Amino acid sequence: MTDNSSNQMWGGRFAAGPDAIMEAINASIGYDQRMAAQDIAGSRAHAAMLAKAGIITDKDAEAIREGLLTVLSEIENGNFNFSAALEDIHMNVEARLKEIIGEPAGRLHTGRSRNDQVATDFKLWVRDQMDAAIAGIEALMKALLSQAEAGAEWVMPGFTHLQTAQPVTWGHHMMAYVEMLARDRSRFMDARKRMNESPLGAAALAGTSFPIDREMTADALGFDRPAANSLDAVSDRDFALEFLSASTICAVHLSRLSEELVIWSSAQFRFVTLSDRFSTGSSIMPQKKNPDAAELIRAKIGRIFGANTALTIVMKGLPLAYSKDMQEDKEQTFDAADNLMLALAAMEGMVKDMSANTESLEAAAGSGFSTATDLADWLVRALNMPFRDAHHVTGTLVAMAESRGCDLPDLTLEDMQSVHEHITEDVFGVLGVHNSVASRTSYGGTAPSQVRAQVARWKDL
Repeated sequence: MTDNSSNQMWGGRFAAGPDAIMEAINASIGYDQRMAAQDIAGSRAHAAMLAKAGIITDKDAEAIREGLLTVLSEIENGNFNFSAALEDIHMNVEARLKEIIGEPAGRLHTGRSRNDQVATDFKLWVRDQMDAAIAGIEALMKALLSQAEAGAEWVMPGFTHLQTAQPVTWGHHMMAYVEMLARDRSRFMDARKRMNESPLGAAALAGTSFPIDREMTADALGFDRPAANSLDAVSDRDFALEFLSASTICAVHLSRLSEELVIWSSAQFRFVTLSDRFSTGSSIMPQKKNPDAAELIRAKIGRIFGANTALTIVMKGLPLAYSKDMQEDKEQTFDAADNLMLALAAMEGMVKDMSANTESLEAAAGSGFSTATDLADWLVRALNMPFRDAHHVTGTLVAMAESRGCDLPDLTLEDMQSVHEHITEDVFGVLGVHNSVASRTSYGGTAPSQVRAQVARWKDL
């Protein structure tokens, strides 16, 4: 394959090839070669349709089909010579096809343009990434479900403002991330459904005068239907923006879990032990075990959010239909997809391997007057006290316990009755952390019975 074929691909419009700077800024083959399989799939579907419509002969279509399979094999085996002078994956494939089968290769581009070709390739590639993201999310959800089921009764502190608030169960905390990830999965599934319209056959921007069958190519490529407007079909990158947007939100959730794992695995918390597979040591401090995988996942949000912002800015001022600016749609999308898949896989591994330190969790669950709300609720239920009054009484008792350096269950009945005379011995039944979590039986609550019900619900979906 020679570089002077670039001029032949362009036809007779240009007498001389672009200089080195123009070639460098114009070429995308350095990254869009990742779409080779999608490009060849689109070309095979297009050639089969052209033959069925009588636009090219069956003989030429067969030669094109066999030639494209040869090209794909060369690419997959690492034997393909990609040329920057040929700009992109589409022209590289077509030029090599011509070397293999000769004149019939020139008929492949009948009734299409690089504009609808690249839109089709990119859609197919993004659709594959959406499927991969959905699979990765589901694998992580299963790992979290296993942790939740195992720890449905383990108590731990629930936080607000990173201050101890109320006791919760480990299973309840794990299930919070299952819910987040389920929303992520639904966003990808929803976006996939919306994007699944074929641009192929829209040609440059106005459609084509050839009697093509867009329904046939759409069906062959797994699309639900052809895109209904040729201008929109070639200029739409909403599907990439939605993928990046959903990826950004998913990365936020992964980053939040990473932050908790970093905190929980610290010597100050000791809530979890991360496996050696997802930790590293220090070059100077032999006692250190660093949660590097969690920290790196936490950082991935920057790259993914950056890609989302970058493509939004690229698209915001473009008139219809295609502009060369849109060549900048792929690199950041490729990078974001790579990093999202890596983050999902690493998080799945960490969650599957991590061990909860139940003694540390339980000790922390009872600290910070975490059952104060249970005391206030008991005053309302048992003494028919208005909640605001119960809040005041509880606050007084918390202040008393704090001044004595003890927790609420350590106060005597006489201590409590000195604040409110009608408090009875029954109050101690709600002050333990296990009693506290067991009582939270409202739908979606932290009680072990509720956690198990939610685990079972997700296992059935």
